[in-house]
Amino acid sequence: MNSQISRIPLLSLLFTCLLLVAQLQARPNVLIVMTDDQGYPEISAHGNPVLKTPHLDRLHGESIRLTDFHVAPMCTPTRGQLLTGIDAGRNGAVNVSSGRALLRPDIPTIANHFGEAGYGTGVFGKWHLGANLPFRPQDRGFQESVWYPSSSIPSVPAYFGNDYFDDVYMHNGKREQFEGYCADVFFDEAMRFMKHSADSEKPFLCYLATNTPHGPFWPKEADRETILNTLAKPEFDHLDQKLKVRLANYLGMIVNIDDNMGRLLTFLAEEDLANDTILVFLTDNGSLLGPEYFNANMRGRKTEIWEGGHRVPCFIRWPNGDLGESRDIDGLTQVQDLLPTLLEMTGVEKQDGPDFDGMNLLPILKGESEVSEDRTLVINYSRMPGFSAFPSPYSQTRMSADQAAVLWKRWRLLENRELYNLDTDPLQENNVINDHPEVVAKMREALEADWDYIKDYANEPLRLIIGDDRDNPARLTACEWLDVFVDQQGQIRRGVRKSGFWMVDVAEDGEYEIELRRWPREVDAPIAGIPEGMEGARALPINSASLYLTGYNHRTVAEKKPYQFEGLTQPVKKDDHAAVFTMNLKKGPTTLHTWFRGPDLDISAYYVYVTRK
Repeated sequence: MNSQISRIPLLSLLFTCLLLVAQLQARPNVLIVMTDDQGYPEISAHGNPVLKTPHLDRLHGESIRLTDFHVAPMCTPTRGQLLTGIDAGRNGAVNVSSGRALLRPDIPTIANHFGEAGYGTGVFGKWHLGANLPFRPQDRGFQESVWYPSSSIPSVPAYFGNDYFDDVYMHNGKREQFEGYCADVFFDEAMRFMKHSADSEKPFLCYLATNTPHGPFWPKEADRETILNTLAKPEFDHLDQKLKVRLANYLGMIVNIDDNMGRLLTFLAEEDLANDTILVFLTDNGSLLGPEYFNANMRGRKTEIWEGGHRVPCFIRWPNGDLGESRDIDGLTQVQDLLPTLLEMTGVEKQDGPDFDGMNLLPILKGESEVSEDRTLVINYSRMPGFSAFPSPYSQTRMSADQAAVLWKRWRLLENRELYNLDTDPLQENNVINDHPEVVAKMREALEADWDYIKDYANEPLRLIIGDDRDNPARLTACEWLDVFVDQQGQIRRGVRKSGFWMVDVAEDGEYEIELRRWPREVDAPIAGIPEGMEGARALPINSASLYLTGYNHRTVAEKKPYQFEGLTQPVKKDDHAAVFTMNLKKGPTTLHTWFRGPDLDISAYYVYVTRK
């Protein structure tokens, strides 16, 4: 009798487990593909006269198409908004570098939401939301990751010398070399992850973010030749030869993207995943070269606030989702809408965190309602700090209300000083701000309300963590200098003369070794020299290194001598590869400053390795 009774809870538990497994298996997969710098014009279904994209055209024909879909004009703000459903001004990722490309660690990402619901979560390709703890993919809910950290594969935080072929990426927190062309690798790894999840009878969230066609323009030669052959036709004789070469490299990378999309669609069909996978395709900002050859009747490009800078394609395909026939959906939509929509589609519960700034589009995708004609969007992001070689409290990286675009119906209020009506002026050539005071008043009201909503967060810097076992040693790079732009390995090769500092948080009390370098460890060249055989590298006349952490050291004045850092300066000899300082640090926030000095030279160390001993 007792044994029968004891079996009841076990049977009940077993039934509950089986029910949970069945519910999990019934949930659709989610696959998001986002390309880098491919704008709305770079799809042949959108009328591109040079490029043929048969596989993207096929997806276009099988999808719900959001025809008035908007992102940020720069990639990092778009990525942060995609992954959180929250505006850039509130999530922290407002720029592409300069310490402003970091996603607030207290905000759950799409991987947190889906991972907590039992999904396998993976990211493949471009991350660009922080290379350090607590901002890396593995810190933000992604269980599987093959990624590179910043704007391009040869960026400052990435493995030095990557050239798109057989490169070194981060794989679950460790560097690993992969064979093949960059985009091919990311598609391969994404498909490997999806197949493993499916074989394990586990739904997946896969975020596949290509590096292409972002510069540098390094396509496969065959893809480059495909575009060159097209451009050799008489109908393109009006294009400048130099532009043809740039287009061949740029569009050649999109030829490869389209080929990979064909492989991906075939994979989903052959693995019996197509019907139960929500596939979203979008791009991260406007076209890079569109205005120079074909811009789909828009003005503007990447980084610009005109329509061509932020209106991009968005295709959503879910055969088993009861979405109805493939079709266009008009009305203002934005990248922040995707996460709340995907949660509703899959039945995944939102984790604790700030309210979404996007809206659930599922009723609209199903044809049950329409986008409100009165919907207003505000696009705001910070600008690149191109005017200064050192930090400034008035840097262009600081956001303000007057940098934004306000979108309402077909009206566009730009930087609070220009108004355009796309119905009569799609190329945004006629500023009519003085002719429509009622429209301007309504849009300025929305602008002011948005700024009140984000202003307490928009310009707050975020801190990298040092001294934590999860990232020890921590590798700091010039990419995170606050409000100073150094993010390309070419800048390191040239020895760009800039200075900056890092906002950091010391994880634990202890003894720390702080190693200052001009070149990263994988290059391991002398501070004052250049790596053997490195093309374009310049030596710098560095003869001393200095270090200062806010709150730990102080300046002293020696009689008849200028201010100097006592005990924190050491000479740099010809063959020194690093300048190493040892200090006792206390847990908590501080700011790390470094200098390399010499005749007519005063710059900061491009790379710093911080080790808690």
